[in-house]
Amino acid sequence: MSRSAVIFDLDGTLTRPTLDFDAIRAEIGLPKGPILESMRTLDGDARVRAESILDRHEWEAARNALLYEGAVEIVSTVRSRGGPVGLLTRNGREKVDFILGKHGFSFDAIRTREDGAIKPSAAPFLSICREVGADPTRSWMVGDYLFDIQTGRSAGATTVLMIGDGPEPDYANQAHYVIRSLGEMFGILWAE
Repeated sequence: MSRSAVIFDLDGTLTRPTLDFDAIRAEIGLPKGPILESMRTLDGDARVRAESILDRHEWEAARNALLYEGAVEIVSTVRSRGGPVGLLTRNGREKVDFILGKHGFSFDAIRTREDGAIKPSAAPFLSICREVGADPTRSWMVGDYLFDIQTGRSAGATTVLMIGDGPEPDYANQAHYVIRSLGEMFGILWAE
């Protein structure tokens, strides 16, 4: 396995960030911290209610999703150069399929939260690499949040933090590269 894959996060990486995580937590009644992990502690009706709220927010974000400039181009260029392209997201499969269909994206492998372990675990990244026959240590994880960087680093991959127009977060130094636009990926991936 000498091939390298480029694996992207979706929300906030290929699409502009629209999910208001603080509003979701407040509506559900969750403490500060990762929403999916907090929801796992809920039982019965509380969990059903939380899932319904999250689903509504995710569908609204999916319907309003706007791509970052260069998103389709970087994915198609990686593929045209013979590299497999993966998508790794904590979002739900139906919303992911909707966004991909709406914007004409195609990926060689996709992992969502319904597919097993989620970021920051390295397991879904490694699973994508196995599926596409790529060496994780020669592959790339591109995302907009700490969990993306932790996933990539745990898998031995090179990490790219996409921050767009936002401020540089305090964990930016954990990424191998920090970018403000997807167009910067062209110079990073094919620097040689």
